[in-house]
Amino acid sequence: MKRKIILIIMFLFVITIQSHAQIDQSGDVGITEHLGDKIPLDLKFVNDKFDTVTLSKLITKPTILSFVYFDCPGLCSPLLEGLGSVIQKTDLELGKDYQVITISFNYRDTPQKAKEKKERFTQRYSKGKSDGWIFLTTDSLTITKITGATGFKTKAVGLDFVHPSAIIAISPQGMITRYLYGISFLPIDFKMAIIEANKEQPRPTIQKILMFCYSYDQDNKRFSLDITKVAGTLIIFFIVVFVVIFLIKPKRKNKN
Repeated sequence: MKRKIILIIMFLFVITIQSHAQIDQSGDVGITEHLGDKIPLDLKFVNDKFDTVTLSKLITKPTILSFVYFDCPGLCSPLLEGLGSVIQKTDLELGKDYQVITISFNYRDTPQKAKEKKERFTQRYSKGKSDGWIFLTTDSLTITKITGATGFKTKAVGLDFVHPSAIIAISPQGMITRYLYGISFLPIDFKMAIIEANKEQPRPTIQKILMFCYSYDQDNKRFSLDITKVAGTLIIFFIVVFVVIFLIKPKRKNKN
């Protein structure tokens, strides 16, 4: 009986966090996972070489997709630095085993800005494989279609944006297979996301639940524990547990 109660409590804890996270992201900003869905490969973009390209021409191997905007004062540069860092640490070869596509979700960004951004990050992180990391810009309608297809929700605030931080694994057939959250990534998670994408195997990640407990610290440029969220979640959890135990005990007394 004790084992059953422990399992029930663990299950309720996960459900509480998930439901609380869904409530927190029910507004305009966040990520709604579309695992197993295919992105529209006919969408057109302009690359850092000023050529018009479609995703169907670009995505021929496992692809790590990231969304940024080039004048971002907050999350975008740390995200790209985290992505570059894990590229250096993984034993997979960029451009051969997989590729990275970074798309600006700001229609004001130009191919020239994409070129400058690419040069900055590929020179530092891509092991000389600059062709394996592609930077793209496009118009507002196309941005809406690709962010909608991947569940990446942003909100414009003046000339800036409020947005989530994650990278998305895409299979060679354009299927969304995994989301990795945050601004830094473990090499094993990164490698497994690429392997799963190559096999067309969607996989959920517990990172979404864990990242709910953290908020981005603009000053220190890192995620830190959000005490308010954690406290609120724990309060809800213990209320749910109390109610469940309160309902179970009368039943046991009635049986006696």
